[in-house]
Amino acid sequence: MKGYLVLNTGEVFEGDWIGSDKVSEGEVVFNTAMTGYDAIIQNPSYTGQIVVLTYPLIGNCGYPEMEDGIGTLSLSGVIVSSINDHPEYENTSLSLTETLDKYNIPALSGIDTRSLTKLIRQYEEIYGKITTNPDEKPNFVPKNEPMTPTVSVKEPITFFSKNHSVQLTPHIVLVDFGYKQSILDSLLEWGCQVTVMPYDTTFESIRKLDPDGVLYSNGPGNPEQLSSVLPNVKKVSETYPTLGISLGHQLLALAYGAKTSRLPSGHRGANHPVKEKATGKVYMTTQNHGYTVVNDSIDSSEWDISFTHVNDQSVEGLSHKHYPIWTVQFDPEAQYGPIDTQQLFNELLNKMVAKGEKQHA
Repeated sequence: MKGYLVLNTGEVFEGDWIGSDKVSEGEVVFNTAMTGYDAIIQNPSYTGQIVVLTYPLIGNCGYPEMEDGIGTLSLSGVIVSSINDHPEYENTSLSLTETLDKYNIPALSGIDTRSLTKLIRQYEEIYGKITTNPDEKPNFVPKNEPMTPTVSVKEPITFFSKNHSVQLTPHIVLVDFGYKQSILDSLLEWGCQVTVMPYDTTFESIRKLDPDGVLYSNGPGNPEQLSSVLPNVKKVSETYPTLGISLGHQLLALAYGAKTSRLPSGHRGANHPVKEKATGKVYMTTQNHGYTVVNDSIDSSEWDISFTHVNDQSVEGLSHKHYPIWTVQFDPEAQYGPIDTQQLFNELLNKMVAKGEKQHA
């Protein structure tokens, strides 16, 4: 069956319909990663978006079955150039097409993704509709309310580490704005007990848990639409060692008076070079975000800019001068793509936990 991606800018792309047969709308974004399409599709940061995967052939490894009760797919659609519906991989449960159909996600293959990506870069912000009618234009407009409530847990959930080689079991509170499963998996592998809390959790609720540290997760949407949580974010980070990842990085910056702005076409891929200020080292990183902290809005008497993006000099990490607060815009746990920052993630956890244990002593 033929399907169409109809853009609000007037262009129409014809392809072959795969996945769910529902009509869907959303912002159209692109990801340039050569691997890890399963992690991209499962990432809640893409909620409400139609993701263009620029690598020419997608689906070679199928899709691993997600554990019961863990994760779903919340993106609005997937666009690919070519898809392999007959994967040959030992950990494969379903093909990508079968997975998209299972989770009610529409998709198109046979699309000129290079031309589509160039259009996104040209217009910087594009919205589209996946439909069977090429004359059916998208009605989608940017939402003025946050998408976080649709992806955050509703009640606290505690996970216990299966790593019995560690002598101490740090307790980390993971505040869920749409966390990636790889963040939780990395914390558990590191030896932490993790309590996942709803995005709007109060300071008092966290204080009752008496954690060794708090991690503010990644998530979808415009960080400035989450202004209601900023007082809690600031109070928590002034009290407990705190790490912010992606959206969590942006929220911590906003809580201390900085501003955020939209990137022209976002940073989404696995080849983003990030420079560490302290050492001059450059790390290749995985990124999945459309907003950035405005450099000139950061209070230099409170914060050091610890990482910057080599290509556009945007802020990629912050370190507070007085409180044990660290933030990174990229994905430090390195689930797919380069593993440059895996050790960096461990170092950040070491710092956070060491400070938390010292406070408890």
